[in-house]
Amino acid sequence: MPPPGSFPAGRSQDPRNNFGPQHAPSFPVARREDDIDSDAYSINSASTTRLAGAPPFYDLSSGDDARRYDPSVDSHSSLPSISPFADPGLASGSDHYPAWSADRQIPMSSEEIEDIFLDLTQKFGFQRDSMRNMYDFLMHLLDSRASRMSPNQALLTLHADYIGGPNANYRKWYFAAQLNLDDAVGQSQNPGLQRMKTVKMSGTKSLDSALNRWRNAMNNMSQYDRLRQLALYLLVWGEAGNVRFTAETLCFIFKCADDYYRSPECQNMVEPVKEGLYLQNVVKPLYIFMRDQGYEVVDGKFVRKEKDHADIIGYDDINQLFWYPEGLAKIVLRGGQRLVDLAPAQRYTKFGDIAWERVFFKTYFEKRSKLHLVVNFNRIWILHIGFFWFYTAFNSPKIYAPRLKQFPSAPMTWSAVALGGAISTLIMIVATLAEFSYIPTTWNNASHLTTRLIFLLVILAITGGPTVYIAMVDDLPTKSKFSIPLILGIVQFFISVVVTIAFAIIPSGRMFGDRVAGKARKYMASQTFTASYPSLPRSARTASIMLWLLIFGCKLVESYFFLTSSFSSPVAVMARMKVQGCNDRLFGTALCSNHVPFTLAIMYVMDLILFFLDTYLWYIIWIVIFSIGRSFALGLSIWTPWKDIYTRLPKRIYAKLLATNEMEVKYKPKVLVSQIWNAIIISMYREHLLSIDHVQRLLYHQVDGQDGRRTLRAPLFFTNPSSSTSASSSFFPVGGEAERRISFFASSLTTAIPEPLPVDAMPTFTVLIPHYSEKILLSLREIIREEDQNTRVTLLEYLKQLHPVEWDNFVKDTKILAVEADGDAGGGGRTSEKGGGSKADDLPFYCIGFKTSSPEYTLRTRIWASLRAQTLYRTISGMMNYSKAIKLLYRVENPDIVHTFGGNTDRLERELERMSRRKFKVTVSMQRFTKFNKEEQENAEFLLRAYPDLQIAYLDEEPSLKKGGEARLFSSLIDGHSEMDEKTGKRKPKFRIELPGNPILGDGKSDNQNHAIVFYRGEYLQLIDANQDNYLEECLKIRNILGEFEEYQMSSQSPYAQWGSKEFQKSKVAIVGTREYIFSENIGVLGDIAAGKEQTFGTMTARALAWIGGKLHYGHPDFLNATFMNTRGGVSKAQKGLHLNEDIFAGMNAFGRGGRIKHSEYYQCGKGRDLGFGTILNFQTKIGTGMGEQMLSREYYYLGTQLPIDRFLTFYYGHPGFHINNILVIYSIQVFMVTLLFIGTLNKQLAICKVDSKGDVIVGQHGCYHLIPVFDWIRRCIVSIFLVFFIAFLPLFLQELVERGTGKALLRLGKHFLSLSPIFEVFSTQIYSNSILSNLTFGGARYIATGRGFATTRISFSILYSRFAGPSIYMGMRNLLILLYATLAIWIPHLIYFWLSVLSLCIAPFLFNPHQFSYADFIIDYREFLRWMSRGNSRTKASSWYGYCRLSRTMITGYKKKKLGHPSEKLSGDVPRASWRAVIWSEVIWPSLVATVFIVAYMFVKSFPDKDGNQQPSPLIRIGVVAIGPVVWNAAVLITLFFMSLFLGPMMDGWVKFGSVMASLAHVMCLVGLVAFFEFFWFLELWDASHAVLGIIAIIAIQRAIQKFLIAVFLTREFKHDETNRAWWTGKWYGRGLGNSAMSQPAREFIVKIVEMSLWGSDFLLAHLLLIILTPPILIPYANTLHSTMLFWLRPSKQIRPPLFSTKQKRQRRWIVVKYTIVYLVMIALLAALIVLPALFRDRITFHCTICKSI
Repeated sequence: MPPPGSFPAGRSQDPRNNFGPQHAPSFPVARREDDIDSDAYSINSASTTRLAGAPPFYDLSSGDDARRYDPSVDSHSSLPSISPFADPGLASGSDHYPAWSADRQIPMSSEEIEDIFLDLTQKFGFQRDSMRNMYDFLMHLLDSRASRMSPNQALLTLHADYIGGPNANYRKWYFAAQLNLDDAVGQSQNPGLQRMKTVKMSGTKSLDSALNRWRNAMNNMSQYDRLRQLALYLLVWGEAGNVRFTAETLCFIFKCADDYYRSPECQNMVEPVKEGLYLQNVVKPLYIFMRDQGYEVVDGKFVRKEKDHADIIGYDDINQLFWYPEGLAKIVLRGGQRLVDLAPAQRYTKFGDIAWERVFFKTYFEKRSKLHLVVNFNRIWILHIGFFWFYTAFNSPKIYAPRLKQFPSAPMTWSAVALGGAISTLIMIVATLAEFSYIPTTWNNASHLTTRLIFLLVILAITGGPTVYIAMVDDLPTKSKFSIPLILGIVQFFISVVVTIAFAIIPSGRMFGDRVAGKARKYMASQTFTASYPSLPRSARTASIMLWLLIFGCKLVESYFFLTSSFSSPVAVMARMKVQGCNDRLFGTALCSNHVPFTLAIMYVMDLILFFLDTYLWYIIWIVIFSIGRSFALGLSIWTPWKDIYTRLPKRIYAKLLATNEMEVKYKPKVLVSQIWNAIIISMYREHLLSIDHVQRLLYHQVDGQDGRRTLRAPLFFTNPSSSTSASSSFFPVGGEAERRISFFASSLTTAIPEPLPVDAMPTFTVLIPHYSEKILLSLREIIREEDQNTRVTLLEYLKQLHPVEWDNFVKDTKILAVEADGDAGGGGRTSEKGGGSKADDLPFYCIGFKTSSPEYTLRTRIWASLRAQTLYRTISGMMNYSKAIKLLYRVENPDIVHTFGGNTDRLERELERMSRRKFKVTVSMQRFTKFNKEEQENAEFLLRAYPDLQIAYLDEEPSLKKGGEARLFSSLIDGHSEMDEKTGKRKPKFRIELPGNPILGDGKSDNQNHAIVFYRGEYLQLIDANQDNYLEECLKIRNILGEFEEYQMSSQSPYAQWGSKEFQKSKVAIVGTREYIFSENIGVLGDIAAGKEQTFGTMTARALAWIGGKLHYGHPDFLNATFMNTRGGVSKAQKGLHLNEDIFAGMNAFGRGGRIKHSEYYQCGKGRDLGFGTILNFQTKIGTGMGEQMLSREYYYLGTQLPIDRFLTFYYGHPGFHINNILVIYSIQVFMVTLLFIGTLNKQLAICKVDSKGDVIVGQHGCYHLIPVFDWIRRCIVSIFLVFFIAFLPLFLQELVERGTGKALLRLGKHFLSLSPIFEVFSTQIYSNSILSNLTFGGARYIATGRGFATTRISFSILYSRFAGPSIYMGMRNLLILLYATLAIWIPHLIYFWLSVLSLCIAPFLFNPHQFSYADFIIDYREFLRWMSRGNSRTKASSWYGYCRLSRTMITGYKKKKLGHPSEKLSGDVPRASWRAVIWSEVIWPSLVATVFIVAYMFVKSFPDKDGNQQPSPLIRIGVVAIGPVVWNAAVLITLFFMSLFLGPMMDGWVKFGSVMASLAHVMCLVGLVAFFEFFWFLELWDASHAVLGIIAIIAIQRAIQKFLIAVFLTREFKHDETNRAWWTGKWYGRGLGNSAMSQPAREFIVKIVEMSLWGSDFLLAHLLLIILTPPILIPYANTLHSTMLFWLRPSKQIRPPLFSTKQKRQRRWIVVKYTIVYLVMIALLAALIVLPALFRDRITFHCTICKSI
């Protein structure tokens, strides 16, 4: 330990202990020494309550000996004077592993185990440090198991878990890869070839007998051999580095090593092989292969290759090679000999010679394509599209009626409806063809695809063929009564229905060759590793099937009446309608007369999308109902009265948290409970959640009873539950953290939870925290200085606003400290001037929490702030509550220990420490530890001193001795007990294990966890992120949570006895999920939305999903079964890019390999979320792109094609369905806009018939069109879109309702609506769907970061615009135009809703920007925006419009490979180029289609004669001229300027701004051109507003198509710098390092500039439009205050002050504001004039031009 002098008075050893020792006694803590029951403490009862099997504790003499507690070892020579982690070689091990001690009939002593490890290390060449680490690891495991069963049983069950048991991955692999045949047949007749034949002869029998042989072999092994196998497996695993991600590769290595060990040549070896041989020969070659898949060496640095997942052989591909015997047969040595041809015992020695690069291949192609959605989720499409067809075809008979008749014949009706079956078959065929492209056909899996394809084609003929026949014979007269067509039609219909239902229910992986339950041996591996889903208990399975029957029942009924039957009347009127009297110059009547059917087609699409959305709606409704029912069943709900929850709390603590069944009766429950309760309350006091007064009311006190004996008085809190509200305020601050924690604690104990074990029998577990660069502890500077001028507030002020009560308690505390520190020196004189001075004296405390800046005071403030921000310190101090909880429980449950140690508190404390250290570890994996800067190092050191038991695992780098060689990397471990190295000043690591190379190959987090995973101890892992927190009262439940793994009461039989011992057959629990509480939920509306999302997803749906077996995702407080996960490829997957959300993959992996995933309701961890608008959306973008990557992954393929239907639907709607639903919601808005546009054109141009009250057309109207039903349909559509959207708020509302009561729920909902949260919801839906779609097309998790920081920073307009233009503003603006047209054409009040939701796509980023509406800032933003638009042309600027434009285009063009050594490369990240297929579809074909749709609409409007009866000139030519005109104009301007700058540039060399001037000239010209063409077009339209708007919509679509086409087709790859841009404007093309491309680049740059000009002009106009929309609120007085109230939910009085500026700054700002207000007004006036003036003077302005007439 460091000398206490380095700490303020030795006081902050426990940083949460914020009050000095002086007034600690002010809490009468109930100690056991009180005379409650005096005889209970008599000496002779000291050893009676000893727990079975634990050695008795003797009170030894308190000399140097005091460290020894159990004198069970005979030799007294080994005093454990060194730290308990030191080299096991130095001290006898049994002191650290009490359960594994000689008096417990252990199968072998720790010394013997050590010898086994030494022997293996010498024979295989493992590293010494790894050996020591693994020895410690194994001993901890044995100790953990043996503390609750006999040591023999502990070793047996461990061996069964790792190697031989029914759930051991190694055994499963052994049979899946059919090695039993290899070992049985021997290598004589080349098993690699013979294998498949032998299987054919003796199918299942051989497998059963093999299983029996295996069981007998395992049963007959000696314990020594079992331990040796375990040790070998662990040593192989412990050094494997990144090979740990491939579980079956490890199994193979282990098998080879094990075979080799048994061979005589290994046994007869005398000389040990050199250390590190295993690493060099076995691990390193594999690691190098993995690394070279993704990286190449450029200039001695590793650079990411530009490959997408389909070309990279990832961990999963490597792993799957070892699944199949054919795969093992592919492994060849360098000489070309196959490994399987060698005898098993010789294989290991040849590992160094394997040519791995010739062995591996892709086993699944993760191609970027939307077809993955069809393959993985084909059942979803069939269920929806098939039924939609049945419904719609039945309801639109007019479509397929013969030309002259009203209705089709009966056979035709049957048959047309029956085509739904053919549609489903078609979907299946598409899915099968796509599946062919994702699976390598060389393997033995293409066979069942081919059979399936042939079957499907046959079925297609059966379901589709009759229709052709019926259509041919339909009109012919029939003679007989029973017409053959009718019978055929009916049969076809029923076959169709059966086919559709069959395809919708049977997983495609089980059709024609069952991959899930097939008996054929070739499916065995994929069954074992991808389809051994844990079975559900019957009740849960019933619930699951019920749930889906209800959902689809409701959905199909509701959709039929609400969507389909109401759609039949528009169909009936529109199907045959031809438009009369229209004509077009070029196309004649072909297009315009069929305009109504076009409209109908678009309406069909709209209906289909709504049909999909309906299902999600019903899913949410029913899952919420199920979840709430489930919560009542579990007994979790506010409806149980307050009285019950709190008055019974003491009893429940006694019954559920304490392991009291073995305790003696002499201690009253009250005494035990009081200690627990008081500890909880005091821990809250220490965290400043409660003030002294509250604490006094909540504690158990000792009082004198009547007869003079002292008794405990329970706090009023338990005894006086008069009324919930009035009572609560006197016990804790209203609405504070303390209240939330206590009430959750109380209500969580109402549920049924597993029984705890006594502390010394509980399993050991580890908390693992990956840390990259998160804040460890806030520095003083960060707390009390503003980040930049936009922040407006210091962190401390902000935290004080959020936690006023806690700050108050903190200040009171500090004042007490300060008074004590001052001592009595000035005491005398002070009292007199009590009056005036005291208030002013205390000011510094209330402002910054300290008065003197000595370190102890500033440290307290820093800690106070760090515990309320997202810091690593908060996480660790939260997790360290586990050790407090373990000590507390141990002390409370074993009163005799306290008695044994009498008054010697030091030794008592040491005994408790020993127990907590034995049962619990915290490991932080600090990847960058060696690269920390000075401040970070100090903070890390502070952590180690505050918590000496904290272990830090880090990467240590040793540069290579020879130049140019690779550095060696080590995985090292230190903790607070490691001694300092005098020379370097760093701590000496306890273990230092060399790695095969740099472990960080992926996205970082999972690699970071993987390198530290070897340092975990015990049986369970809790994976925590560095932004979480934990609380003492939750940590007390740790034993109950670990009980959820169902491994407490293990059977005492051997797992190998007659295989039948049923207890070991049950599938293991792999993950136990817990609740998360978002501790940042009180920071205004965005925080609340984020918290609400987490609350509903993380708690509500998780509860129902876990019950019906659909919870896959493991969030971060979850507990993992470490043995299960680590023998199956680690705790998270790590391929770069593909496994962006690494944790979800761990869940899917566990699920597919037979692990159960549970969810527990009674335990929660805190979690922080970032709460600025930008950060929330970055988070959503990350989730969206991660989801896109998941769609490509093989896990989704396996789950989607192999799960039974009810579990598949659960999986789909619980995970990808949410995101696909978001995509569909956005599509529905867009499709609906187009529908409105088309219906608008109809309404504008055609005379609509009037109807009477019954809805029949009134007679006598000529030439009118009956379109009234269509308008009704529109109204209904808007209502249903609104409903789909609105239902999103239902789960949150009901969740609040159940957990906090009606009032709170309504209040929260109201707050949300007043804060405009629906606007945010629409916007975030768009962000989700955009990120997934762009990921599926282009790949690359790309987003422009907006930085962290808390929610009060104002982000400037240009940054927000550049971040959100691509994802949402452009789309919003296009839809606004369409909506404008629709409003002009058909106005119905329902459209108001759409105006709001489309507007929200454009203005949401600005609406949720703090202080957006303060006038000065707004104008300064405008100035910044203008500068942003125009900079970056003569000098390189980091943030400029040009840079933004370039970044958004590189995902299509990609970057040039070669680097030209230019300094400005930091403008760009590394981005792989998208595949050309994706680009052709998304960038060329799709925009052209959209443009065509709009042109058709425009041409229809123009195809009627004008008011004089003349036919209009061709609209196509007109729109072409206006659309392509600006492009040509830009090209002309640019060519002129190009030559100007080419000649002038070199002469103007001295003038820096020359480039900028040329650029702005071009930009201005471009604007002029755009505006001129617009005015010209409007004039051609004779100033008709609605036609002009429609024309502009079409023009924009055309221009967009042209730009995308130019970029996608003509542009080569980008340079990584912007030299070409500056060369273009300044005319200096030489000396820019362009080399040979200086000739070709100008041509490329010319095309770029043409596109850029159009984009610049449109961005300029768009941004001004946005600014105009945002201006009105600024003119309202107090808008800013109101807006802040809405955003932060702080009263105006509480709000954060405006920033203080110096006089100079004020003057400067005032001048800027004045100047730019004028500029802004002028710009607005100009823009307004262009629109308003022509509209006013439309009659006066007439030009006569002859060309105009012809276009």
